Amino acid sequence: MARTFRRKERLSALSEINVTPLIDLAFALLIIFMITTPLFEQAIEIDLPAESQKPQQDKKDTKFQLISIDPGGDYYWGKKQVDLDELHLLLSNLALETLPPVIEIRADSRLPYQNVITLIDLIKQNNLTQISLDTKVK
Repeated sequence: MARTFRRKERLSALSEINVTPLIDLAFALLIIFMITTPLFEQAIEIDLPAESQKPQQDKKDTKFQLISIDPGGDYYWGKKQVDLDELHLLLSNLALETLPPVIEIRADSRLPYQNVITLIDLIKQNNLTQISLDTKVK
């Protein structure tokens, strides 16, 4: 008995779509976005002052409020640019919370020291006591 190895329907169309390449593409894009997203979080260009110690580990349940000062002396509440009057209002609203967050200060290393002291004085005027100064490690 001889076997025949001919296909019965040679010119028939495929009725199934192979989704494996689409899933591979989706996972590749997901990985790319997961890697690049943290780079966009700190959009304000600041050259932080350097310290010689290793940075301390943050507590996982601690809330932070970021205030940045760029090289031009402009203040930022998160990513929003604010003036000193608006910053005072935002800090006074923050002081009304039962558990206010830690104020995280990011200031450019070329900035006059008085700008940082002005910000710290404004924070102390609103009875906020938890302050974190961001630096880069040498």
